[in-house]
Amino acid sequence: MIIVRSPLRISLGGGGTDLPSYYENHTGFLIAAAIDKYVYITLHKTFVQELIIKYSKLERVNCINQIEHPIIREALKYLDIPVPHLEITSLADIPAGTGLGSSGSFTTALLKALHTLKKNLIHPQKLAEEACHIELNLLKEPIGKQDQYIAAFGGLTCFHFHANNTVEVLPLQIEQETLFNLEDNLLLFFTGYSRSASSILEEQDKKSKIQDNDMINNLHFIKELGLKSKTALEQGHLYEFAELLNVHWQYKKQRSHQMSNSIIDEWYELALKNGALGGKMIGAGGGGFLLFYADDKMKLRHALRKTGMHEIRFRFDFMGTQVVTQ
Repeated sequence: MIIVRSPLRISLGGGGTDLPSYYENHTGFLIAAAIDKYVYITLHKTFVQELIIKYSKLERVNCINQIEHPIIREALKYLDIPVPHLEITSLADIPAGTGLGSSGSFTTALLKALHTLKKNLIHPQKLAEEACHIELNLLKEPIGKQDQYIAAFGGLTCFHFHANNTVEVLPLQIEQETLFNLEDNLLLFFTGYSRSASSILEEQDKKSKIQDNDMINNLHFIKELGLKSKTALEQGHLYEFAELLNVHWQYKKQRSHQMSNSIIDEWYELALKNGALGGKMIGAGGGGFLLFYADDKMKLRHALRKTGMHEIRFRFDFMGTQVVTQ
């Protein structure tokens, strides 16, 4: 049996500039952090001659083309995996549709498991490239590249997305004390809403492709905020970083009316009045998790728990996608 895990992520700056419709014309920049919440993929050779796939549903098929799950189907085709006699199972600490990059984590974990099955060693850069190829090129999803790259590499990492589709990967140069303080003071709360990232990102993608002025100028500004966030974090200015999170959220909401709603806005304002210095919605928006940098963590937790929101406590992950057992 092969078991692989791939971390979920939070974005710390520059989110949205990792879509090809933007960076192919303007280049992109983003900071992301992998967290210790995971997507797991297990592979098991079966005695019965069939292909068994277990996720939120169960599939039993005899050939790859019969598979309904698009990522699994295309990954098996791409790596020319001999089937049947294979069982693929996926599990996750946090469900899909919550803004933590689960699709990218799923794809990197699946590819890592399949490469392990074939006795192949694969570098994180190559793993991320293959995951992006499947999701963006083969499946034509209107998404960015940050999820696949941060899942593959882990850590607190800066990504430069170049016009020629190459991605430069550099670790955030952050002092250990700053890292510990950042980890302690970031709080993640589930809004109770799940949503499809594709439906929200599709609007941004279409507007970017036609070079809509408002969208392009918004993403230019978000990219500059990402670069400022990098400087603030590397200089240990965490209060400045928190304020940049707040500015980021205000501009992010302008990209789509689906990005927020009156209840989320109310919760956000409540957080700012109860210890949060800044924050934003994680992922494409419209639901999922709110991330806050808090000056008074106990006051913030107390206030948001009264609304029924559920906190997910986390630490950073520095391992990236890895084989747990084989």
